[in-house]
Amino acid sequence: MSSDEQALSVTPAKPKPTKKLKPARKQVKPGDVEKKETVQTGKEYNIWYNKWAGGDREDNYSNKVKSQSRCNIKKDSGLTRANQTGIRYFCLFFARGCCPYGWECNYLHVLPDPNDALPDSSKDCFARDKFSDYRDDMGGVGSFNRQNRTLYVGRIKETGPGPETEEIVNRHFKEWGEVERIRVLQYRSVAFVTYVSEFSAQFAKEAMACQSLDNDEILNVRWATEDPNPVQKVAEKRRLEELGQEAIKARMDPRIIEAMRAVRALEDGDVLDEEGQVMDPEDDDSEAMDSHELKRRRIELSPPQASKPMGLLTADTLEGLRYFSEIRNRNGNGSAHSQNVSLPKPVTTGLGLADYGSDGDD
Repeated sequence: MSSDEQALSVTPAKPKPTKKLKPARKQVKPGDVEKKETVQTGKEYNIWYNKWAGGDREDNYSNKVKSQSRCNIKKDSGLTRANQTGIRYFCLFFARGCCPYGWECNYLHVLPDPNDALPDSSKDCFARDKFSDYRDDMGGVGSFNRQNRTLYVGRIKETGPGPETEEIVNRHFKEWGEVERIRVLQYRSVAFVTYVSEFSAQFAKEAMACQSLDNDEILNVRWATEDPNPVQKVAEKRRLEELGQEAIKARMDPRIIEAMRAVRALEDGDVLDEEGQVMDPEDDDSEAMDSHELKRRRIELSPPQASKPMGLLTADTLEGLRYFSEIRNRNGNGSAHSQNVSLPKPVTTGLGLADYGSDGDD
């Protein structure tokens, strides 16, 4: 058999079919997870901070209890009643690994999709109401005034150099979504994990709370404060602007976008190709080169000075009137109005004082 016949006999590989989700399994049985009350260190219990107030303010390691369960995405993900009812929020107890309902749960048992949008921006992915400001300890649900994608991870046991710790943190936190960057503060047992999506950060905050990495520690996962780095501030501002522009374009009619792009190109003297993109000067013909030359000359001109008012009308108003007058004359409409029309003499009535003469004229 020749090589050509062998090439023809090889059948192309079929694409793998997408794996369908099975009904979600019950992560724990009712009663398996024991609820332990926090040790009383004061006289008043603060439900906002979920701890005793007025006593020991130190956040001791002994006061933190390791979580009794952990979510396993590969085993625990599946279909629930929310897939049929249309609920788009996720189960909080599924993220913590202790949902006893499984497929009977009224919330989703999957990871949040960064491309999906929640019905209410004032709620997190678990349908909990956000607040106008963060708590003093940066815990809780978070704030609706800022899109936070960064988590503060404390109490990390470092057993090696910074890159090794970063690899361990990345391995555990990438399970909950796409990680954009990780910054490890060596010798301080702290790391900052930034996700691509805010929903992934919300899910990971609950999934990794009081969990451990590789050294049986108990992590302290909270929201990170705003990055003081000016470069990151500019990058985040640009990212939010791009997201806003994409959201506006998605809701607008594409014909309106093309019309606005064409008007802007006419104002700037640009030339658009068939796809509506601005053509480069190297690809344009002589006419396009002339238009770019005119645009360059227009940019090189000195900026216009502020117009000073002259009488009742400003210089800009007078210039606009001259412009419209020139357009009217070019269209030939001004000739009909420019002709002098003889007006009839007004009929004088009454005493006729204009024709009255005195006796002294004689």
